[in-house]
Amino acid sequence: MKIPIFALSMSAGLGACLFGAVATAQAPARRTPPPRIEANLLQLMRGILYPSSNVVFAAQDDLTKFPAARDPSTSPNPLTSSYGGWQAVENAGLALAESANLLLVPGRVCANGRPAPVRRADWVKYVEGLRQAGLGAYKAAQSKSQEAMLDVSGTVTDACAACHDVYREKKGGLKDRCLPSP
Repeated sequence: MKIPIFALSMSAGLGACLFGAVATAQAPARRTPPPRIEANLLQLMRGILYPSSNVVFAAQDDLTKFPAARDPSTSPNPLTSSYGGWQAVENAGLALAESANLLLVPGRVCANGRPAPVRRADWVKYVEGLRQAGLGAYKAAQSKSQEAMLDVSGTVTDACAACHDVYREKKGGLKDRCLPSP
């Protein structure tokens, strides 16, 4: 039986595709480089958590009270920027939730140079509380309800206070931060 050349070339093409797929599937996985740490814990707090919390807290009030920015695309206020209002509150909740990942990166240090206690069980518990509070703020913002924001703002406050009471509020001030309370 004679096989047409067209059928042979299709078979060869299909075989090459399948072989290529198998070869690609068996290629060694690329290693993901470890996360780079650019900020200490205080810088992370001041750059992400503090401003995001303030947006959540602001949503306990009428968001229309914030005067519109002359040019929303250059507004430094998240509530009056191009992605302002309730969208800014949603984004702030997500920023709080996502920042939990940054609070667990090994190698992060506190402003005093001490290692952040990222492996301690209580730290991990507090960070998870922050993640859940951030997700709660996101869901409350989606509802566009000030009442829901009042409730979730207390949850955000509690999540922050739980960790601050143990690791931040110290008699020795900055030099004693990141040491657990006895």
